[in-house]
Amino acid sequence: MKSYTITLIRNALTRENLEGRYLGHTDAPLCEEGRAQLEELIASYRYPKAQVVFSSPLKRCLDTARMIYPEKEIVPMEDMIEYDFGSFDGKTADELENHPLFADWLAGKPGVDPPFGESSAAFAKRIGEGFEKIVDGMLKSGVESAAVVTHGGLIMQLMARYALPEAQAHDWLTPSGCGYTLRIIPSIWMTARKAEAICEVPEEEHDFDYERSLWGQEPLDYPDEDAAYSDPIE
Repeated sequence: MKSYTITLIRNALTRENLEGRYLGHTDAPLCEEGRAQLEELIASYRYPKAQVVFSSPLKRCLDTARMIYPEKEIVPMEDMIEYDFGSFDGKTADELENHPLFADWLAGKPGVDPPFGESSAAFAKRIGEGFEKIVDGMLKSGVESAAVVTHGGLIMQLMARYALPEAQAHDWLTPSGCGYTLRIIPSIWMTARKAEAICEVPEEEHDFDYERSLWGQEPLDYPDEDAAYSDPIE
């Protein structure tokens, strides 16, 4: 049975990521630590091959894509840009702690959006249409493998919506420079709009409890050192 693969990869670290700031449409560059970490990942692990590489149009994604796939022409896609945090962009959770909307927004209360930001419904519609455009284009053109270098929040939402096995968005939080590969089986995609999550990219152990806190999640509780979390289903 013919199948297709699409790999979602999160951009490498920025200074704002290291400082625990919400980072949306602000066009922040990769920081030195982010470039060094990604270079180490590229040297130590194998990223999936891709016939076509798409990217968010922001610098942190374009530069990540060029580092991982230097031989490819990167195709920017506006639909793959991160959530617009509006007035929350560039702020830490501590800085927003007393904002009258922050707690309700973080809890996902319907109708609560960041001031001057994007609604959750608009975000979901935009990225869903963008992702389906990529997959449908692959099926029509016969392109068997693609990579999409995009943002953490966007990957979380796409995986929660399209991936099998099903899981909540926060369960798909992935470290910078990492992500997931999905297998598209045409018959399943055409009937259910679902894809099989087949692996992490690349495979390594991660510790990102500091970032789980941004999304209101508790630190992961490891029973012992040998059971350190290595399967981001981040």
